[in-house]
Amino acid sequence: MKLLQVDFEYQGAMGDEMSKALVDLAESINQEEGLIWKIWTENESDKLGGGIYLFADEASAKAYLEMHTARLKSMGVANVRGIIFDINLPLTKINQGPLFKG
Repeated sequence: MKLLQVDFEYQGAMGDEMSKALVDLAESINQEEGLIWKIWTENESDKLGGGIYLFADEASAKAYLEMHTARLKSMGVANVRGIIFDINLPLTKINQGPLFKG
């Protein structure tokens, strides 16, 4: 498994307004190859949007990051930061990471 962290400057709606506006996008993300889950992130005071994604493998995470970066750039987002991480499973388990729930 690979964790993908993405963030970027975001001038659009946040909170409830964002939740309503981006339902179709959220549903389409569920169809991405290798996606296990996504946590949407937003920071209204710093005007940042992004997400934390869990993918089944590095190839899926890289492919999604490439596609998502291109999509964001086509929407006028100049700088997209995406980092793929390995997960330290023993320590994550100690802290009840969502990989070990249910």
